[in-house]
Amino acid sequence: MSGDVVNLRQARKRRKRAEDESRAAQNRITFGRTKSEKQATSALNTLVDRRLEAGRRETTEPVKPDDGN
Repeated sequence: MSGDVVNLRQARKRRKRAEDESRAAQNRITFGRTKSEKQATSALNTLVDRRLEAGRRETTEPVKPDDGN
């Protein structure tokens, strides 16, 4: 019935290292781009936004009935 003995300090350090590594991998994806890659992404996002706006219908305010005064 005896289980394995676990050193909690080492387990916490192991878990923290894994979390730090996953955070570092995400940061490499997010911030590890060249200036030209960032500009290309920005230009593409601008183009997509313009195309989305071009396809929108104009919204009009509903006409309020006149009281006759």
